[in-house]
Amino acid sequence: MQFNRVSGPVEDLHMWSATSNGFSFVISFETRSGPGLRGRHGYLASWRPIHQSRCAIRVGGSPFKTLVEAEIACTAMLAHLIRPG
Repeated sequence: MQFNRVSGPVEDLHMWSATSNGFSFVISFETRSGPGLRGRHGYLASWRPIHQSRCAIRVGGSPFKTLVEAEIACTAMLAHLIRPG
């Protein structure tokens, strides 16, 4: 799964997204204070089915210390979601 930085009008937002096998994943960087998204300090990962109007679900272990840790957790979640049975 390849994450790409989401670009937008606000430079202080740090977000990455990826899609695979009918699921959408988003990773955002949050801090308790300062610019950007507010929350627990770290990389928050979430997922949802692409073709259903459902809220995003946080990936267990979020927030992560690094972007790489968040990406690995998303890949593991995808493997769990597409596992047969």
